[in-house]
Amino acid sequence: MTVEKQHICAQLVPIFNQLDHDSLIKISQITQHEVVAKGTQVFSPVMADRLVILAKGQIKVYQLAATGKEQLLRIMEPGAFEGEKALFTKQETTIYGEALTDSTLCTLSRTAFQKLLLTYPTISLSLLEDAADKMTQLERQANLINIESVESRVATYLLDLMKVTNQTQLMIPMKLKELATFIGTTPETLSRKLKKLEEAGLIERQGRAIRILNSENLEDFY
Repeated sequence: MTVEKQHICAQLVPIFNQLDHDSLIKISQITQHEVVAKGTQVFSPVMADRLVILAKGQIKVYQLAATGKEQLLRIMEPGAFEGEKALFTKQETTIYGEALTDSTLCTLSRTAFQKLLLTYPTISLSLLEDAADKMTQLERQANLINIESVESRVATYLLDLMKVTNQTQLMIPMKLKELATFIGTTPETLSRKLKKLEEAGLIERQGRAIRILNSENLEDFY
């Protein structure tokens, strides 16, 4: 793969935003390029020796409960990355990543990434910010799952999405199957609860596109 094409990966990742053009080119020279098919396991507890940057596609990041049930943590979009924790510690990771679509990855080995941090110390600060964001997201999800009523979980999720985007016209950033896993319910139950919110005149829905009609009354589902 040409440096120009590999360069795209470095440009996409927020932690490299502060670097100049020449530095991005140098990063591209130690980056491996990989195209994976939908359904491919991209990382797991036994595949945790590299930083995975998503250039194109979608990857679901999840953990497995003791029962073997998946708990979705987040959906990676282009520019997102995973694996940095395993590059700093020998503690075994518990996360898995699976391509939801045919995807393009750029990867950095443990050794290459650690050398990169020594060369560009400012990346470490960006990594800390990203780690804090991920922790906040996990805390928000944990609070969401602890809500007893599924209607309240759905309402809370939609209201949080509205606050983040500052819009009442929303696009759920994952398939409803993944959203159901994210909030700790089944796709069938999620579909029923969304329909109930529609019938109550609180939302309008067409597939993953949702318009919040009455945010104040939607909060009553908390």
